[in-house]
Amino acid sequence: MIRVLLVDDDAMVRSGLRMMLAGAAGVEVVGEAGDGREVLPAVDRHRPDVVLMDIRMPVVDGIEATRLLRAQPSPPSVIVLTTFDADELVLRALRAGAAGFLLKDTPPPEIVRAIEHVHAGEGMLSPTVTRRLIALVAGDDGGRGEAARARLEGLSAREREVACAVGRGAANAEIAAELHMSVATVKAHVSRLLVKLEVENRVQVALLVQETQLPG
Repeated sequence: MIRVLLVDDDAMVRSGLRMMLAGAAGVEVVGEAGDGREVLPAVDRHRPDVVLMDIRMPVVDGIEATRLLRAQPSPPSVIVLTTFDADELVLRALRAGAAGFLLKDTPPPEIVRAIEHVHAGEGMLSPTVTRRLIALVAGDDGGRGEAARARLEGLSAREREVACAVGRGAANAEIAAELHMSVATVKAHVSRLLVKLEVENRVQVALLVQETQLPG
């Protein structure tokens, strides 16, 4: 079972998510929190695998809660929830270490798939989400492009190909088919990318790729 913690200041939203996930095979809601300040104690108590994290909360928002959580040893993966698909707060949350984001009106089967993908290390990077990331990055350059290019210069040609595919939102199996390698080899390349680029997950690899405007 994938253990899930719900974090949202709206009790109705938490109730709706809990009811929706109750019907999903392989997913169990193990706890809830009503504000970002409650996240670390709740994670210690419930030991979730994935946290569904609201961004906008009154005391400690989801961005700071994600940053604090990702600084802990062996933290759970975080999927941020938002009512906006072009909110700069989403980008900040992803840079803080979230493994993906979902709109609150996302259909239940897609929420379940996102939880499964993030738990498996794939990240929440569907083509639709990737297009949103590109739009967000384009509106928030701030000189990041040059810095991102410098970080990617140390990659081998093969690692660069894998990074570009991750940046497009391709899953490991899709990358394997495209680049004619095994899924295990793709996973090894992705693991090396995380170390070389000093990032926490493939979403942050994708952000770096978009910031450099590398061709896909």
